[in-house]
Amino acid sequence: MRILLSAISGETSAALRENFDKILRTIQNIELTDYIDIACVSILLYYLVKFIRDRRAGKLAIGVVLLFVIQLISNVMDMYLLQYILQNIFQIGFITLVILFQPEIRSVLEKFGAQPLRFKSIASDQKNSTQNTLKTIDEVVSAVMDFSESKTGALIVFERTTKLGDMILTGTIIDAQPVAFLIKNIFFNKAPLHDGALIIRDNRLHAGGCLLPLSNNPDIIKDLGTRHRAGIGMSENSDAVVVIVSEETGVVSVAVEGKLTRNFTKDSLYAYLRQQLTADASDKHKFDLLGKVRKKNS
Repeated sequence: MRILLSAISGETSAALRENFDKILRTIQNIELTDYIDIACVSILLYYLVKFIRDRRAGKLAIGVVLLFVIQLISNVMDMYLLQYILQNIFQIGFITLVILFQPEIRSVLEKFGAQPLRFKSIASDQKNSTQNTLKTIDEVVSAVMDFSESKTGALIVFERTTKLGDMILTGTIIDAQPVAFLIKNIFFNKAPLHDGALIIRDNRLHAGGCLLPLSNNPDIIKDLGTRHRAGIGMSENSDAVVVIVSEETGVVSVAVEGKLTRNFTKDSLYAYLRQQLTADASDKHKFDLLGKVRKKNS
C-alpha cells in the first residue's frame, strides 16, 4: 500500500511539475502583442459586463453562463444524455443568442456607430455653440415648468449624435427657433401635434407630432403610461435626452440611456439638461448639490 501511495504521489508531483513548467514556458514566451491582445479582450469584457449589468440582457447572460457551467459538469461526470442535449443546444447557440439579444445588440451598434460623430460636433462649434444650447435649454425649461403647473402632457426629445430621421418622418417639420410660447402652442391639448413628440435638432424645433418606439422593458413601474414608455424607448435606442411631463400628475421626468429620472424642479432640470447637452463638469457638480431628484431605473 505504501509503495502504491508513493507511486501515486510521485506521478502527481511529476504532473504538477510538468504543468508548472508549461506555465513558466508560456509566460517566458509572451510578447508585446500578447499583452496588447489580453488588454483588448479585458477592455471588451469590461464594457460588455457594464452594458448588460443594468439591462434585461443581464438575466439572459446569467442563464447562458449557467448552461455553460452545466455543460462542464456533465463532461466531468460523464452524463452522456445531458451532454447530448446541451451539445445540440449549443450548435444553434450563436443564432439563438443573436435573436435573444437583438435589442441590446442593435442599441450597442447604434451608439458605437454614433461615437465618431462627436468629433464632428466638437469641430462645428459655431453651428451648435454652447451659448445657443443654453438658450434652447432655458426656453424648454420655461415651457416645461408651465406644463407641469397646468398638468399638460409633453414629450420633448433632444437629438444628439444618433440621428432620429426615422422618427422625424412620422411627424411634421417645423424648423423654428426654440421659443417657450411656441413649444406651449405645440402641446396645447387642442393642437394637432400635441399627442406626438417634439424633436429638437441643432438647437431648433425641428419636427412635431413624431411617433417614438415604446420600451419593452417589463421592469418599468405600472404607474407610467404610454408617454413615459415612448420616452424611455427612445433613450434606449439612441443617445437622445428625452424630457417628459405627466398629464396626470404634472411630474417632470428625463430619460437618458434607458434610465428615468423623476421629480425635477426648475433649477434641477436646467442643471441636468446643461450637464447632459453641454458636457460641462461644473454643471454636474451643481446638479449633485441639488439633491432633489429621485432616480429610478426602468
